[in-house]
Amino acid sequence: MGACSNDEVSWLSYVSSSQDRRFSKHVHDNVHGNIYLDPLVLKFIDTEQFQRLRDLKQLGLVHMVYPGAVHSRFEHSLGVYWLAGEAVHRIQTHQGLELGIDRFDIQTVKLAGLLHDVGHGPFSHLFEREFLPRVLNGSKWSHEEMSGKMIEHIVEEHNIDIDSERLKKVKEMIVASSEHASSESTKEKCFLYDIVANGRNGIDVDKFDYIVRDSRACGLGCNFQFQTLLEKMRVMGDEICYRAKDYLTIHKLFATRADLHRTVYTHAKVKAIELMFVDALLKANDYLDILSYVRDPAEYWKLDDSIVKTIETAPKQELKESRDLIMRIRRRDLYQFCNEFTVPKDKMDHFRDITPQDIVCSQRTGGVTLREEDVVVTNIRIDLTQGRNNPLERVKFFQDYDSNEKFSILDGSISHLLPGYYQDMIVRVYSKKPELVEAVSDAFSKFSA
Repeated sequence: MGACSNDEVSWLSYVSSSQDRRFSKHVHDNVHGNIYLDPLVLKFIDTEQFQRLRDLKQLGLVHMVYPGAVHSRFEHSLGVYWLAGEAVHRIQTHQGLELGIDRFDIQTVKLAGLLHDVGHGPFSHLFEREFLPRVLNGSKWSHEEMSGKMIEHIVEEHNIDIDSERLKKVKEMIVASSEHASSESTKEKCFLYDIVANGRNGIDVDKFDYIVRDSRACGLGCNFQFQTLLEKMRVMGDEICYRAKDYLTIHKLFATRADLHRTVYTHAKVKAIELMFVDALLKANDYLDILSYVRDPAEYWKLDDSIVKTIETAPKQELKESRDLIMRIRRRDLYQFCNEFTVPKDKMDHFRDITPQDIVCSQRTGGVTLREEDVVVTNIRIDLTQGRNNPLERVKFFQDYDSNEKFSILDGSISHLLPGYYQDMIVRVYSKKPELVEAVSDAFSKFSA
């Protein structure tokens, strides 16, 4: 039998997909419409460990500033699962025979999309980036690695029939964009590892989903259209490449993500609430023994956003300081934003994080005496995923579908209206007590002068 034409491959893919859906369940998602869940995926979804994601808000405490931002890691994970499937199906339709994409590959990528956040902690990245570094005494922890441990635990706990090779690849795909990723040279079909968590250039279906989902939940417009990239991408030399004419669409992906960081994720009042909650967790840590959950996958699924209610309602004296902080958040008696400044470009190379000690030491003599524990400083970095580098320089493009050549597009060769710098560093200072706002503001002004 001769090789199938592209039309035949497309038809076979459609027939296979249609047959799969006869044995699938579906849910209706407010971003992607109907999402079909195959039998293997349902074995993971219908576990207490995965259902826990319903009790993790995708944006942590952002809903206290943007009331609509109450969507969960559960629906985001379903969205990434669906987009991962869409991406690999489209590659298979156009290049399946050429690339040797089979059913094993498709299921593996989809499963990685579904489970990529199963190791996430409470309150979005606050738990991992703000709380754990303060209590782990230098030990490294990441939700990607925890996802791998949770997947192993789910398989063992629920006797899920899945071969070890697929399990290994799923875990590798989840950590592909982190420092724990294995060397690309040891992988076959490297392009598959760029679909869920892209360590090469940051273009992945995880971002496609959360950018649209978060923008919608916060009532913000979203001009980024991921469908164009999904439909037009092409694998060349074992990596996913894009049409040169889609350069600005990809730039919009990174720019929209940066805008969300500035206006939503690091909103000044959101950060004030987060700072208070981190302090509440730190004060409650010894009594609640939070770290014991983090170290044991069998216990980790019990740790979710409900910890705030545990602190708030427990009558124990040991939790009084934490309880008082939560009550302050409820009553909008927040840490007071005093001021901020953006680090000049020429000082970024040698910039070190500013500390409360720096602010206190800059206080003018006389008047109120500030203490370090009265002041909170946050050092915020917002970029396009590659620090001060342009992430588009790591993306490979092709001219048209008749071309077999891939190439990079140099910075500034498309439009002079695009930014020439790709990172902001913002220092913000807060006062924990309303009566000290003026003193903290004056000290910060003197320090930043």
